[in-house]
Amino acid sequence: MNGPEIHVEFAPELALFVPHGRRSGATAVVTDGASTLGHVVESLGVPLTEAGALLVDGRQVATSHVPAAGEHVEVRPVTRPQAVPGAPLRFLLDVHLGTLARRLRLLGVDTAYESTDIGDPALAARSAAERRVLLSRDRGLLRRRELWAGAFVYSTKPDEQLRDVLDRFAPELRPWTRCTACNGPLEEATKEQVADRLEDGTQRTYDVFAQCRDCGRAYWRGAHHEQLDAIVQEALSMRTQRG
Repeated sequence: MNGPEIHVEFAPELALFVPHGRRSGATAVVTDGASTLGHVVESLGVPLTEAGALLVDGRQVATSHVPAAGEHVEVRPVTRPQAVPGAPLRFLLDVHLGTLARRLRLLGVDTAYESTDIGDPALAARSAAERRVLLSRDRGLLRRRELWAGAFVYSTKPDEQLRDVLDRFAPELRPWTRCTACNGPLEEATKEQVADRLEDGTQRTYDVFAQCRDCGRAYWRGAHHEQLDAIVQEALSMRTQRG
């Protein structure tokens, strides 16, 4: 690039995405005079899914703004909770986020998940076709133009991933209403309805069951219930504290 020089300053929350030399204060960027500000921001490492307001000399502009020489650009993080207009809030997770997908489903959040690697183009296309927010740690995937909406998952730890998603999007929580295996809705079931899916010990010990309306999987309060309930209670506590 050999066009107008601008100065770009990234919010501390975006430091993960930019080189060390651009993490403190405004730094000079030479543009080509034709590229949009959105393109410039992404070229410096920040997916637009992670950029909030873009301020030019203190005035908010669109990503389509073409920078002019001498402009001072501030790139702020997304506002939390982040609004996702145009569709009910629901998610699509890539192959690397299976545990997060199951925990979101446990909380009753509509969460599609690809258990095999179907490729970036197909994931982005599904996000657009189903109007789902794509969650991923793949920065390149989040830069795809066909993506409807997306968000970077900052942590590699499922507990922290869940807290971050709940804090960022504040989805409605309806625990114990979705199948953690397929995302289908759960409904009450009698022991007789699910008997063919139970081992003898389970049949003798438990009397309250649910089953998935889509895949037929049976659920009951088994050995892992306390662990799962702790996840649910923490999520509900976050919601209470926010409110």
